[in-house]
Amino acid sequence: MRVGILTISDRASSREYDDRSGPLIGHLLEERLGWQVAETGIVPDEIAEIEKILLDWVDVRCLNVVFTTGGTGFAPRDVTPEATRSVIEREAPGLAEAMRAAGLRVTPHAMLSRAVCGIRAQTLVVNLPGSPKAIRENLEVLFPVLPHALDLLNDKPGSESGHRFIRQV
Repeated sequence: MRVGILTISDRASSREYDDRSGPLIGHLLEERLGWQVAETGIVPDEIAEIEKILLDWVDVRCLNVVFTTGGTGFAPRDVTPEATRSVIEREAPGLAEAMRAAGLRVTPHAMLSRAVCGIRAQTLVVNLPGSPKAIRENLEVLFPVLPHALDLLNDKPGSESGHRFIRQV
């Protein structure tokens, strides 16, 4: 699995503070799914810079999945969803809706997330929040479906037969 993690933060990109979100995503993906990160980056909250990296990672480097972290809230400079929408060809609203629904069980602030998930070519793009705590919570929601989603996206033989309900306790 070829994975990219793009941190979107004015302060992290200017080295005002160390990025904790991107490395956490990589750690959790390796720990839970055995996926290795192929590309990482940090950019400021600028639509053009976000779009440029996403397009390169999808169209040139052919990553299977790209996770962004940060820039999904209500602040004026939070532009990750807009950049993502300009790059993807099809939205995957169920993923973002599931993350928000699960987050609402933890905090009412989850409804302030404007995260977008979608598909370009055969790459899944997932917007995650910038908070390490929220990243853990959101990835827990996605872990059960990510492998199957990517099998379907890549038209893996037998992937349609993989629809089954797994009861979580």
